[in-house]
Amino acid sequence: MNGSRSETTDTELDTLADDAFQARLLDGVSRTFALTIPRLPEGLAQPVANAYLLCRIVDTIEDEVALSAEQKRQFCRQFIRVVEGVEPPEPLAEELAPLLSAQTLAAEHELIRVLPRVIGITLALDAPQREALSQCVAIMGKGMAEFQGRDLRHGLDDMAEMDRYCYYVAGVVGEMLTRLFCHYSPAIEARRELMMSLAVSFGQGLQMTNILKDLWDDHARGVCWLPRDVFAAKGFNLDDLRPGHDNPDFAEGFKELIGIAHAHLRNALEYTLHIPAQETGMREFCLWALGMAILTLRKINTNLYFSESVQAKISRRDVKTVIATSRLARRSDTLLKTAFYLAGRGLPAPDRHVLALATPAQP
Repeated sequence: MNGSRSETTDTELDTLADDAFQARLLDGVSRTFALTIPRLPEGLAQPVANAYLLCRIVDTIEDEVALSAEQKRQFCRQFIRVVEGVEPPEPLAEELAPLLSAQTLAAEHELIRVLPRVIGITLALDAPQREALSQCVAIMGKGMAEFQGRDLRHGLDDMAEMDRYCYYVAGVVGEMLTRLFCHYSPAIEARRELMMSLAVSFGQGLQMTNILKDLWDDHARGVCWLPRDVFAAKGFNLDDLRPGHDNPDFAEGFKELIGIAHAHLRNALEYTLHIPAQETGMREFCLWALGMAILTLRKINTNLYFSESVQAKISRRDVKTVIATSRLARRSDTLLKTAFYLAGRGLPAPDRHVLALATPAQP
């Protein structure tokens, strides 16, 4: 295990109140969500934090190198039943925890150990909230299993397959968040159809940005999530992908994907503008993720031949800029659109087919 926590610290974790307990877990498995979720209003922060932890459990199962493809499918099926409340969580935690390898983060080992308490919080939520989380986990777990046991060293077949993968790991999360937002706010419930039409695109924009940023980390572990058809059309075969290359055909394919991700993030902005302006915490929750993603795309676009994923990560100063800009502009749709335009200057034009998904927010 990578730097496992002490027994004393584990005991302290077990005695924390639910919100502090989830915040502590989030800080270990995702600094980004640990930063953004507290911006949500009280009635939303707990279910959203719980939802992210459930999704991270699925990710932990799917990413565990010590598990076979069949074991991953089995544990995911079992976890889906646990989240639905039809099976107890303790047997799953007791069986899965000892199988996790040293390559899995210490925080994820801890998350699996305390899985029963995470599920206890899930089952105490309102029925519509539980249904939203359960549906998300079921689609994610079953969908991600489609990609298990495949040779993904040389990319996905095509852009349609990349879209499908992004839906399973992120688009479905956008749908789940929208259901939670609608449950919380009657004003957002009135805009459900519009919000749901953009929710998948919001998730895909964030996921595609991560795929581009993490290209070389994934490559090092024998995985590539890029679509082969996009690069083949430019004259580049993903079989030849290596760090340190300077192939302009690859760069052209990469720029096309940046343009597609840019369009999804444009839709994500429209999604955010459908949230009533007075719901500043909800807007900030979306804006911080969106702002960090657009700046990441800009950094990638200025260095298409980066050879280490760390070279594509934005700085702490960039994060502070996103936070400050969001707080300044969060109530003004005009200011937010202007800030997004300025942040995206120089990026490949947003893909028009993706932009066609959006319905502009009304003032």
